Amino acid sequence: MRAMTDLTATLLERLDERLLPAADPVRAAGQAAYMKGRFPFLGLASPALRTMQREAVRDLPRPTEDDLRSIALALWSRPEREFQYVGCSYLGANVTVPGPGFVPTLRELITTKSWWDTIDPLATRFTGGLVTHHPSLVAVMDEWSRDDNLWLVRTAILHQLHYGGATDVDRLFGYCRAQAGHRDFFVRKAIGWALRQYARTDPDAVRAFVEAHRSTLSGLSVREAMKHL
Repeated sequence: MRAMTDLTATLLERLDERLLPAADPVRAAGQAAYMKGRFPFLGLASPALRTMQREAVRDLPRPTEDDLRSIALALWSRPEREFQYVGCSYLGANVTVPGPGFVPTLRELITTKSWWDTIDPLATRFTGGLVTHHPSLVAVMDEWSRDDNLWLVRTAILHQLHYGGATDVDRLFGYCRAQAGHRDFFVRKAIGWALRQYARTDPDAVRAFVEAHRSTLSGLSVREAMKHL
């Protein structure tokens, strides 16, 4: 069991005081079914959860990297999925805090209790921001883009989703090209999503890429990429 920082203990206590009494078993059952029974839920609606989180973090000091690591891992250890949602949001709000040494923790979060609902905010909001602040981490993205773990691959493909004109296009297209034949739906979907989003910045480049690689890209990736072109 990892040591818990004082800030972690305070935040968890505040979250428990707010989230647990608001549990709705009927809504929780529906949420769990939507996620194919992978995780238990408290049954909190997203707006209510966001309000409770804002109340819980109010007046708390800015976390250190050790706090951020401790908080994220503690939230991931809780069974109810809402705690992981709070963790994703909290990480995103404090993305400027950690350095490159946070990568092993990030990898643990991505490869533990993995499903699209946590992977996507971790990829697009936290990982993308971390790489922006620490450009040397593009080497980690290169490694993850070739990993056997599909969620690390999805994270690498999606981490530039909100970069717009700052997108490393060669890297984006390279990841998509390398994983074009991936067997998993979530990777094929990520390729299409990443290309579709970049098409907002450079539609001609995406159109040309898809046409050049139509024979290797999956139908799903092509449909997603070309949805608005």
